[in-house]
Amino acid sequence: MRKGFGIVAGILVLGLLAAGPARAQLPDFTGLVEKNSAAVVNISTTQKMSSAERELPDGMELPDGIPNDELFRHFFGDGGGEPSEVQSLGSGFVISQDGYVITNQHVVKDADEIVVRLSDRRELVAKLIGADKRSDIALLKIDADNLPVVRMGVSESLKVGEWVLAIGSPFGFDHSVTAGIVSAKGRSLPSDNYVPFIQTDVAINPGNSGGPLFGLDGRVVGVNSQIYSRTGGFMGLSFAIPIEVAMKVVDQLKSQGYVSRGWIGVQIQDVTRELAESFGMNRPKGALVSKLLPKSPAQEAGLQIGDIIVEFNGREIATSASLPPLVGMTAVGDTANLKVIRQGETKQLKIKIGMLPDEDHPVVGMHKAPDVVTNALGMAVSDLSAEQRAQLEVEKNGVLVQSVKDGPAYDAGIRKGDVILRIQNDTIRDMKHFNQVLKDLPKKKSIAVLVQRRGGSLFLALKLPD
Repeated sequence: MRKGFGIVAGILVLGLLAAGPARAQLPDFTGLVEKNSAAVVNISTTQKMSSAERELPDGMELPDGIPNDELFRHFFGDGGGEPSEVQSLGSGFVISQDGYVITNQHVVKDADEIVVRLSDRRELVAKLIGADKRSDIALLKIDADNLPVVRMGVSESLKVGEWVLAIGSPFGFDHSVTAGIVSAKGRSLPSDNYVPFIQTDVAINPGNSGGPLFGLDGRVVGVNSQIYSRTGGFMGLSFAIPIEVAMKVVDQLKSQGYVSRGWIGVQIQDVTRELAESFGMNRPKGALVSKLLPKSPAQEAGLQIGDIIVEFNGREIATSASLPPLVGMTAVGDTANLKVIRQGETKQLKIKIGMLPDEDHPVVGMHKAPDVVTNALGMAVSDLSAEQRAQLEVEKNGVLVQSVKDGPAYDAGIRKGDVILRIQNDTIRDMKHFNQVLKDLPKKKSIAVLVQRRGGSLFLALKLPD
């Protein structure tokens, strides 16, 4: 009997020991919310919009009961009608007792009036100190004193799987609290190359934009900015701007009213498995330089097309998305150290960081040229006329792709209108040289082809059959 009792008691103890740590891992957010929610604000804007600006795409309707908030207006609009004043909602948080507030740029974009509602229900008209489109950060100022403020944390210390919490105003419901975990760090989104986003599964909905993302220590680690959604609502993919990035932007907006970013003047792309093979690399890594802008810091530093940047100031560049945020956050005028792989050899370069110019993405058209030749790759190419060079911004060298049919070129991603600038290490001078190079290409091996497309350049991996 004693023996049986001892076994049962042992099982109960083991059960309690097993359950204890599991319960301890679940965080209690109540203290964090009580301490920080007063510093989170609701932001509403008023904007005069024409009917054309507010039209939805054909066949799309917003569900009944959804307010005309900043996210839906930002992406869709709210239908037709006469020009009117449109209101939007967002979130923000107070960073100084004298009234500086952080929010998203898209929350206050084109607003005629910005109103900040505090936790004590006061509503104050805010002044826009500055906004930065590339980081989606805006700095506001309200006339108030002794305001509750948040404390700043360090997003770099976050670990994937760590708990985080958001406070904001989804759909206008003030001070709503949602929690989740860090899903990934350093995410790059197509429209935001200079922000290494924190990805979370925290429920973020329209109206949460601009609100704070807290770590378990009650410090702000990010600014909630975007969601990935096919419905307009939360689908488990939320993205926050790291607080270090946001505060660097805020400091510049406060001191000079605009943001200057580091720039080296290259166009880059990822190294695929096929491209890694063509460059003699054991595995894909780094940022492949596909274009150098004239008179840029990169050109002056001696970077070459085809170089693969694998380190920037000692930081490893795993993918091309890793490089722009590091360059952008480097002070203009500083000298940075680059580690590159060039034709299989490792080189060290020094580069003086320039200032990122205004965005300019010209799109050029396709213009027919004579003397078209079809080759074994399944495409027709021609020499470029002087007019075509001017319109396509190709100073010298290269051949123009006139058509592409099923074959190795099409499979590689080459399309009509591309300008083929280089094959492996051979710069293509003209159509005659192009055909000569083709004769010597190896079979069944990945070959790097540099093409220019719509003003940009990229490497494609081409493989010839037997």
